[in-house]
Amino acid sequence: MTRVAGVDCGTNSLRLLIADVASDGALVDVVREMHIVRLGEGVDRTGKFSDEALGRTFAVLDDYAALVRSHGVERVRMVATSASRDVSNREAFVAGVRDRLGVDPDVVTGDEEAQLSFAGATRELHGTAVPAPYLVCDIGGGSTEFVLGDDDGMRAARSVDIGCVRMTERHLHDNPPTAAQVAAATDDVDAAIAVAAETVPLRTAQTLIGLAGSVTTVVALALGLSAYDPARIHHTRISVSEVAKVTEMLLAMTHVERAALPVMHPGRVDVIGAGALVLNRVMVRGGFDSVVASEHDILDGIALSAAGLLS
Repeated sequence: MTRVAGVDCGTNSLRLLIADVASDGALVDVVREMHIVRLGEGVDRTGKFSDEALGRTFAVLDDYAALVRSHGVERVRMVATSASRDVSNREAFVAGVRDRLGVDPDVVTGDEEAQLSFAGATRELHGTAVPAPYLVCDIGGGSTEFVLGDDDGMRAARSVDIGCVRMTERHLHDNPPTAAQVAAATDDVDAAIAVAAETVPLRTAQTLIGLAGSVTTVVALALGLSAYDPARIHHTRISVSEVAKVTEMLLAMTHVERAALPVMHPGRVDVIGAGALVLNRVMVRGGFDSVVASEHDILDGIALSAAGLLS
């Protein structure tokens, strides 16, 4: 067994997985944490990370670095995704990570991000009753990744800029958003899905697998959970009509009403409507009658890659 740490730095959240990884890829969690730092706040408008966003991110990384040291981690890999690709002050971010974790963040391409997400989400499905090919849809803060593949690996992938933070900042300005704002967001999302479909044949997939907090929160709401429960959510299948119902509900709610939902993480309150809308439109445009939620995603893929098990 190799003890590794994977850190996933997205547009909205910063997550840590410390795990023991066996040579066959079996992964046992030691620590799994998530904090909303909103690193990508305002990036769509300014093209740079704000000082406040960097401060929030580095504060959480200080805590993660202490956990890495205390748990005797042998290898560390941090992956930074959508918001970190093109910002003008990227070097300040890289230096801050290096000072805390002792490694540079890997600012991956959309294709690399897709490969990690696919591996993390599907490795445990090999040989199960969940039919391949799989379409893995990873709805992040800045972008959404579409990855098609099967038990032999990824076939095609495309990243498009329709994450929940980006769509909220672009379109959903009122509380709750107006019908015109929702329509504009829907058009934007549909156009991006059409672009993704030029590379990834969505309708050839047998199973849609949804990743990240927008998807798991929608599933928790569809299940009527009284508290967020990863064990109940993981590999649960819900229908397109259930997703549509939850999406309509969220987009009609005020910020206060969404915050009062028992499964809602405080950091998702203002962006969950956009995340649900992306999931709903993917299902409609891709012709999927259901989605399988996964609590295992790019973070698990990062851990597997840190252990040297992904090419």
